[in-house]
Amino acid sequence: MAIVKLDDHLIDQIAAGEVVERPASVVKELVENAVDAGASRIEIATAGGGKTLLRVTDDGCGIPEDELALAVRRHCTSKLSGGLEKIATLGFRGEALPSVGSVARLSLRSRAEGNGEAFEILVDHGRCEGPRPTALSRGTVVEVRDLFQKVPARLKFLKSERAESSAITDIVRRLALAEPEIRFEISGPDRTATVFPAARDMGERIGQVVGEDFATNSVAIDAEREDIRLTGLAGLPTFSRGNSLQQFLFVNGRPVRDKMLVSALRGGYADVMAKDRHPVAVLFLTLDPALVDVNVHPAKADVRFRDPGLVRGLIVGALRQAFAQSGLRSSSEGAAGILARMRARADTVTPAPRRFDGFAPGGYFADGFAAPRQSPYDPGTSAFRPLQPAGTATIERPQDFSAAPPTPPAGTAMAGTAALSDADAAREAFVGPDVSSQLETYPLGAARAQLHGNYIVAETERGLVIVDQHAAHERLVYEALKEAIHGRALPSQMLLIPEIVDLSADDAERLCEHASDLARLGLGIERFGPAAVAVRETPAILGQIDIARLLRDLSDELAEFGTRDSVTSRIDHVAATVACHGSVRSGRILKLDEMNALLRGMERTPSASQCNHGRPTFIELGLDDIEKLFGRR
Repeated sequence: MAIVKLDDHLIDQIAAGEVVERPASVVKELVENAVDAGASRIEIATAGGGKTLLRVTDDGCGIPEDELALAVRRHCTSKLSGGLEKIATLGFRGEALPSVGSVARLSLRSRAEGNGEAFEILVDHGRCEGPRPTALSRGTVVEVRDLFQKVPARLKFLKSERAESSAITDIVRRLALAEPEIRFEISGPDRTATVFPAARDMGERIGQVVGEDFATNSVAIDAEREDIRLTGLAGLPTFSRGNSLQQFLFVNGRPVRDKMLVSALRGGYADVMAKDRHPVAVLFLTLDPALVDVNVHPAKADVRFRDPGLVRGLIVGALRQAFAQSGLRSSSEGAAGILARMRARADTVTPAPRRFDGFAPGGYFADGFAAPRQSPYDPGTSAFRPLQPAGTATIERPQDFSAAPPTPPAGTAMAGTAALSDADAAREAFVGPDVSSQLETYPLGAARAQLHGNYIVAETERGLVIVDQHAAHERLVYEALKEAIHGRALPSQMLLIPEIVDLSADDAERLCEHASDLARLGLGIERFGPAAVAVRETPAILGQIDIARLLRDLSDELAEFGTRDSVTSRIDHVAATVACHGSVRSGRILKLDEMNALLRGMERTPSASQCNHGRPTFIELGLDDIEKLFGRR
């Protein structure tokens, strides 16, 4: 076939496929233009999930009349004065408006600052009209109608209106997080609006977008390494989700969905979260624009770092350090779930009917207790006689606590203390000696009881704590094993016959560059020809392993991230298995001092708020919430 030159309209439609994937892509490009224009207020209106109508209105600087025609032509932009290495704006490629105009009907109205009138230009599937005068007080209005109507191959792959509207909202939420000083408003055909008012600071905007419960169930991140800074909030490991939609990552204020950053985020939670759960996080990376390439894809969602290993190490290290320094923190979701179930069950319980027949002889209460023949109050002793079931033996009159306490029998007095009263003795028999000082000194308070052979109930100054003894002890054993393992060079197992693993020349070279680091983990390797590696030692703790697969995983990880986490994670997995089987089992009855020793160990151990599998080790119920359940507040 002969080579021919494609016409400009077809070229625009092909290029639009990379920029305009769905209505949410259009909203992203238009809102980014509004942000770059210095807008303080951005409104987004949609109909038909964005397929029928998309309108973005801003109060930015606007576009002069003589530049409107250039704004809808490919590769025309005002944002690359500093070149590709000094990109300081969200948009820079000059492709958004012409790409949208090639697959839809586009209307662009704008009034530049200082101009007395506004102008409009129309683009109908590549055909341009204008500019011509129009009415507009300030800023810019971009209206997109009938997206993909003349490109049915793209239209049929769009999802339902609800799914497309949800994608638009997600895009706006991410941009709103990046720009807290801008007011965002999204409205649909039903005239309901989602509004993110201009916030005083990033903390307020995070509360608006992600939710106030996230702020109370997260730790602050602020770390810096070699002029790269990481800030934001990371959710507690027990405050997790079933998908990754609540992960917001930004590079120099640009929302991104980079797989390396997502992998680093997972690495920071590797030891404290179940594999089928996803963390909630809002993290901002700030670095010199020359150290990151944002011109990877027209959608500008991917980035490439000059030193990805440094960035990954910063994120993983900052997250782990923040969790270690945050102390014992339990997600409020666990307590909220318990309280909700209690309230729900209380609502379904039918109270027993109450009937009062007076104090006549032979009368009965509805609960079957005999009515006393006289007042239960005895004025002679200032005490109450307890009611008792009919037909039971008479209960002796209770001790008169208004009189002086009786002298205890010999041997009941504790050394250095006054004798225990009957009530104190009964209390000690149930919960042990008085440990009220522990309520103030220790975050997890004092152990009071064990329930069902697995749950420790402890009293704290703020309420009570319920501890899963097996999960808690499993974390303690696991952390002790990791410290013993990684605190020194790991013992290795010498292979009787070295195993030769064939790799590519690049992979072999990469592995041998890290041979000394791998040797500390018990993996001894050396070069064996141009494209092979000889393995002479393996970590003894791993036992029998697939050496070839391990090396290939390592080489892939070193190529992508420059780390050796594959070996470390496998060793940690063994340690976690040992910890699980060597921990206090469910059903074991613990003494009071054993329960308190477990609580003290949790308070000294990093990441003790969750077990190795990501489950919470304890749930805290506040005294205020408990009192509300009983109607005391």
